[in-house]
Amino acid sequence: MSQYPNADVQTIARGIGLDERIGSRFLDAGLGWGGSCLPKDLKALVRFSKTVNYSPELVEAVITSNENQKVRAVQLAKEALGSLRGKRIAILGLAFKPETDDMREAVSIPVIRGLQAEGAKVIAYDPAAMRNAHAVFEDRITYAQDQADCVTQADCCIIVTEWDEFRAITPETFLRLMRQPIVIDGRRIYDPDKFIDAGIHFSAIGLGPRTS
Repeated sequence: MSQYPNADVQTIARGIGLDERIGSRFLDAGLGWGGSCLPKDLKALVRFSKTVNYSPELVEAVITSNENQKVRAVQLAKEALGSLRGKRIAILGLAFKPETDDMREAVSIPVIRGLQAEGAKVIAYDPAAMRNAHAVFEDRITYAQDQADCVTQADCCIIVTEWDEFRAITPETFLRLMRQPIVIDGRRIYDPDKFIDAGIHFSAIGLGPRTS
């Protein structure tokens, strides 16, 4: 990507997925995985490998890459806004994946903590995980009533979980409700050209710089 700064990793993934030995089902760009199973299983695999004197370099690199992805949203917000201190950042999606209320190893946790470390004010919404999120964050964040409430007067919105109802949000909605129309698509659910042409300051995981 550094040699081709305007590249889109989704275009590259489509090409890779044409190889039937690989397929395209698990090549989506995003902020990383979460949940109770995959992180635990990979760490167990690393530990076991070392007991038999095998160095699982590839698996360790995958784990490291996944951890790095979680902070990418904070980096993109800083690139768009400069200082995050006092900025209102909307988080759409708290559960580790859609169609669940599970917050175990959810990407939203390090993203929100990273934003708070930069002095941002976080308001969040998830269709199912609000109660479990409150057990994690207590009153350290604001809980929105719905997605419209979440983005209203926000300086930046980060998509963290790819719920279908978030896919339906139009650029016009963000433009109408947000204080600054800055959208960071952490799950690649939006068409970049459509959002940029509408006047959104849009960035996404694996997407090179775009201009309207």
